[in-house]
Amino acid sequence: MIFYTLREKILFYNIPIILFSLIPFFLITGPFLSDLAISLISLLFLIYCFKRKNFFFFKKKYFYFFLIFWIYLIFNSLINNFNLDSLKISLFYFRFGVFVIAVTALLDFDDNFIKYFFYCILICFLSLIIDGFIQYFGGENILGTKYYDRVSSFFGDEEILGSYLSRIWPLFFGFSILILKQKSIIFYLFILIFILSEVLIFLSGDRSAFFYINLSAIFVILFSKNLLKLRLITLLSSMFLLVIISFFNPAAKERVIDQTLYQMNLIDNNKIDQNTGIYIFTKQHTHHYITAYKMFLDNKILGVGVKNFRNFCDNKEYKESELSCSTHPHNTYIQILSEIGIIGILFLLITLVFFFNKIFKHLTFKINGKNYFNDFEICVLSGIIIYLWPFIPTGNVFNNWVNIMLILNLPFLIWRRKSNKT
Repeated sequence: MIFYTLREKILFYNIPIILFSLIPFFLITGPFLSDLAISLISLLFLIYCFKRKNFFFFKKKYFYFFLIFWIYLIFNSLINNFNLDSLKISLFYFRFGVFVIAVTALLDFDDNFIKYFFYCILICFLSLIIDGFIQYFGGENILGTKYYDRVSSFFGDEEILGSYLSRIWPLFFGFSILILKQKSIIFYLFILIFILSEVLIFLSGDRSAFFYINLSAIFVILFSKNLLKLRLITLLSSMFLLVIISFFNPAAKERVIDQTLYQMNLIDNNKIDQNTGIYIFTKQHTHHYITAYKMFLDNKILGVGVKNFRNFCDNKEYKESELSCSTHPHNTYIQILSEIGIIGILFLLITLVFFFNKIFKHLTFKINGKNYFNDFEICVLSGIIIYLWPFIPTGNVFNNWVNIMLILNLPFLIWRRKSNKT
């Protein structure tokens, strides 16, 4: 990137850097500010490229792949059960691809702003940890949100504290390794933050988030070069604390473990209607999946349309029960199959094969005493792999908040791979 004037540098570098660094704060407030930041960064980058008549940044295979997917979303929205909400989502989905390119370009120009992003994550984690434990032990947080059986901190009634921490945790851990000296006193304080944040994810009662943090931990333990001991210490320490907390206050343990077994109909529970068979996570999830599968069977190639599950789940030919309907079927793969069909799932499967091919390559290198990915990249990959894991309830594929959480990982992975090659 080239800036000829101070005004250009402020407009096309400083402002995007500030917006990007503040995204961890914006995500706590909800999707609006974080999506606004993503959109502004993308818009400013496009203006810069048009002004310079330089589109070199977009000449990347992964961007071409994204571009084809974006065009397909628009095509699907236009011809498949057309509605304005679906078309709006598809049209503006473009901003996510541009954002990844923009942040990668900024990192190539000057990667010093990473520390600002890291400090913002640190402040967010510290604030949530302090406030979350105040809510847990004191009965309410500093904003007056009451604690019942789930810690939510500043997220209030939305109860997505666990989701936030588990999705950003891999980046936070990776940056700590990248920026801090592992044998310094301050790094030992960070170990305490890592442990407490994992405990807080459990106390949030978010079962998917608790699975995510453990999945990313296992990934780092298996594939990193120098982080096995450190990640084991943080994981086992958090588990030890959870055992102690569960002994004195079993509410969180009952929700994450006992209630899961009850809802899957694996153990008897008088509170749930007695019925035959085992459920996939819960009866409600199971009926979402069956309903979505029926939609897919009738619309195999194109699905029912982007974000259209909510509009068809109550139709008698798809409805399984009164529990069938929701805004989405709560599983990435099932949602893509039901809403954008076989063509849509092909994009996800290609992405899945690409990542697993690279991971297998890393494993081959590791067996031979080498490494294809460095430890920072393994941390970032552990944050991506949780989105690709198929067997877990998930958020809406087309939800802005979830998409932003995912794409935050991509520029850093692309940047580090490029730096390593250089």
